[in-house]
Amino acid sequence: MGLTLKPYLESRYLTRRRQFRYKGLHLEVEPGVFHPGLFFSSKFLAGFLEKLDLRNKSVLEMGSGSGLLSLVAARQGACVCAVDISPLAVDTTTANALNNGLTVAVQQSDLFSNIQPQRFDLIVVNPPYFRGQAADIARHAWYCGDNLEYFHGLFCAASSFMGPDGVMYMVLSDDCEVAEITAIAKTNGFDFTEKARKHFFFEDNFVLAFYPAPAAQLGDDVTGSPLAVA
Repeated sequence: MGLTLKPYLESRYLTRRRQFRYKGLHLEVEPGVFHPGLFFSSKFLAGFLEKLDLRNKSVLEMGSGSGLLSLVAARQGACVCAVDISPLAVDTTTANALNNGLTVAVQQSDLFSNIQPQRFDLIVVNPPYFRGQAADIARHAWYCGDNLEYFHGLFCAASSFMGPDGVMYMVLSDDCEVAEITAIAKTNGFDFTEKARKHFFFEDNFVLAFYPAPAAQLGDDVTGSPLAVA
């Protein structure tokens, strides 16, 4: 379903600046920046984050787009860093944080490449998960590479930026390569468990929590299984 809608969205709806409101937050979404209102994933993950106690937690949003998840976390008292490969997304997140009176440290980065060594309590990700190469910088919000290179890079480096009790929350859909994505996580030493699931029209969205596995457990089977998808 996502791939069916993409051509229309890119050629029509996303060609001019749009506005988006979420529970008192007002966002401006520039053309070329992923719009959090067009699919269910961003709002679903935002609602999940609102149920967590984020006061004084350090949070990294990987691939911020318009910055919705960063703004939700900052409003709950978290110390938030947001990164995106797109300079336009960086500018959009920065402007939306300022316009909503929230503090978010924003920088351009391809995954963790430009992030100074540090540890986060939470990493939140609404990832690109369609197979294929991004033809331009804006399409990095959609495409993760022919062989899911995005996820290889993400899980290879993530544990180095997570605190001792750190967790990565990721929203996925049964429309993507869930089994392969979680296999990549396991190969890079992560356990995972499903935290939330909701059915939206033609697809299920679910939030997975990924934890760096203790060294003694590397190579063992992962805990839980979110793979009961169509």
